[in-house]
Amino acid sequence: MLDINLIRQHPEAIAEMLRNRQLASEEPKLHQLLSLDKERKELVQRSDDRKALRNTVSKEVADIKKSGQGSADDLIVQMKSVSEEISLMDARLGTLEEEIESILLALPNKLHPSVPVGRSAEENLVFGEPVSFPYTFDFPVQNHLDLGRSLGILDFERGAKISGAGFPVYMGKGARLERALINFMIDTHTEKHGYTEVFPPFLVNQESLRGTGQWPKFADQVYHMQEDDLYAIPTAEVPVTNLHRGEMLDAAQLPISYAAYSACFRREAGSYGKDTRGFLRVHQFNKVEMVKFTRPEESYEALEEIRRSAEAILIALKIPYRVLLLCSGDISANATKCYDIEVWSPAEQKYLEASSCSNFEDYQARRAGIRFKPDGKSKPEFVHTLNGSGLATSRLMVSIMEHYQTAKGGITVPDVLRPYTGFEEIAQAAE
Repeated sequence: MLDINLIRQHPEAIAEMLRNRQLASEEPKLHQLLSLDKERKELVQRSDDRKALRNTVSKEVADIKKSGQGSADDLIVQMKSVSEEISLMDARLGTLEEEIESILLALPNKLHPSVPVGRSAEENLVFGEPVSFPYTFDFPVQNHLDLGRSLGILDFERGAKISGAGFPVYMGKGARLERALINFMIDTHTEKHGYTEVFPPFLVNQESLRGTGQWPKFADQVYHMQEDDLYAIPTAEVPVTNLHRGEMLDAAQLPISYAAYSACFRREAGSYGKDTRGFLRVHQFNKVEMVKFTRPEESYEALEEIRRSAEAILIALKIPYRVLLLCSGDISANATKCYDIEVWSPAEQKYLEASSCSNFEDYQARRAGIRFKPDGKSKPEFVHTLNGSGLATSRLMVSIMEHYQTAKGGITVPDVLRPYTGFEEIAQAAE
């Protein structure tokens, strides 16, 4: 959530941000917000004046009654009228504050100056040089769906029977490979990158979604269990960030770095007609998430650390990838700056997103009430929160299966995963 003081002081900069995000249609909400805020400030002043008058009149009434001289009836009638005015003002103030908060919750975050202005994903910038590894195929390349079916390690058909389209089933060595990948990523982030492991709940309340910005703006993307009023998490970012909701963090502990595995659940509303085969678009997938809480002045270096940690996984797996710096028209509403990391699919002949690494500055912390004191005498400040996929397994599994496939239709297990799998290859049953 944006600071209302920032909006008051720099309304045109916020309007420009909306235009750069391709959200010019939201500008009337900004003007409405400023109008409501002006009315609120004027009403607060009037209410304070009337309350001061009421206090004065009440004292006069008390003095008259105490002295026993004269009548306080006229003053009592006046005080009743003033009290009625105050009640009406307070009711209007409550309505105004709800309307203001509703607009604030819907406004996107400001953008970092380094974010390129662009209208859509086509204008994202490649950050650095794409990283490649020497893979050569002297046989027809199979896609992950055909490989998974022929090896008996993926079963999307039975997943659809059990739950519906977009819910994959891993079988046999495929399940073991998936688990190995998750454990390898968690171990790398905790043992080499300085993260503390968290195993969070997969169901959260609405306040948690609100704290990280998924509610109310992205309410149509989450699965809701109405009877219990709980939501299946779209990412571990939600429960992990909310670990410190409403807390005053110890400045000496910052930065705080967490890594968490979770299953992720996304309705993907409005995604129909896009790539839907196999792992290209699913409603349930596994992901290792990195979350950081930092001092404001350290958050952009922390973003680069998160990006490098995600890249380190791909380098260890020897998976070709590239990093994109997202433009203003493609970046998420919550982020001030974001890198996407995409892995190469030799069968699809295109890059597939496997990680997003974002700085939210104080946008989430303001919603969730996560603060710290820079020193013992300072006023509380909001921390900066960041997160990055380290990584999502679904598209990463596509790239692993396709790059490590053999001429005989099997899959060689990447070297770094062999201590976790206990086998070196997934071979055809006939072999």
